[in-house]
Amino acid sequence: MGPRHRQFKSPLPMASEVRVRHNPQACRFEAEVEGGLARCDYRMLDGVMHLVHTGVPPALEGRGIGAALVRAALEHASVQGLRVRPRCSFVGAYLARHPEFNRLLA
Repeated sequence: MGPRHRQFKSPLPMASEVRVRHNPQACRFEAEVEGGLARCDYRMLDGVMHLVHTGVPPALEGRGIGAALVRAALEHASVQGLRVRPRCSFVGAYLARHPEFNRLLA
């Protein structure tokens, strides 16, 4: 008999289960997952949202959490009529994979 394959549902939350919130006082989009804080930091300069850093704790990497943070930031910029300038390599890579947001680029 061949090997049996089982599919296990990961007990760890994936990006679709992560709640991202905007923290305007800290100029970031953030999500708390398993006691760790993931964040996408920005700076406003002349009406342009500069996305300067995306960070996810190492234990949480690879689950799409960073992508969820960047998407939330870009959707916020779109709703608010803001232009965006990526200053973080992760954001640049995300935009390369999601050209639907290129209309926001400053």
